[in-house]
Amino acid sequence: MTRQPVIRSAFLRWGLLAVIQLALIGVPLADRLEVQFSGQEVTLDLVPIDPRDLLRGDYVIINLSITTLPKDLANTETLSPGDAVFVQLKADDDGVYSAQSMSRSPAGEGTPEIEGKVTGTSGDAYRIDYGIDAFFLPEGTGKQIETLDTERVKLVIALAPDGRSLPLRLLVDGQPFHSDAAF
Repeated sequence: MTRQPVIRSAFLRWGLLAVIQLALIGVPLADRLEVQFSGQEVTLDLVPIDPRDLLRGDYVIINLSITTLPKDLANTETLSPGDAVFVQLKADDDGVYSAQSMSRSPAGEGTPEIEGKVTGTSGDAYRIDYGIDAFFLPEGTGKQIETLDTERVKLVIALAPDGRSLPLRLLVDGQPFHSDAAF
């Protein structure tokens, strides 16, 4: 008679453990999907470097053109390594975005801006990390990117209103080369 409650208790423990594990997987996925669905698409210039990962295949190291920015874009603010920063972006005639200004606080509604962290200073420039460091490609396609002129390669990101970002597509000559989007 006491056997049935013990079995139920074991099933409940295993079920709870499974739910916790699924939640640990689902929370980062939900955050990524939220940025992808609610984010504005922004195209950025980049300088690709093509290494290879034995476990994950080919990838492009992302070196955005907005990674190194002149200190005068911060107006009168002095930034230090470790500071969070919001970089306001503006599109040119070709739809490629570049940095217009930066500050410690968000500019507000209607201004596309990407959140990053100051990683260093050099002379009259800040180096900023946006958390977008690699773009994975299908096996064997990394060499194609490596041989291209860097001006031909662009990265489309999803940019959430709060500044979070994630890579969506790699463009070559304005055409999609590979998509990393879930949908």
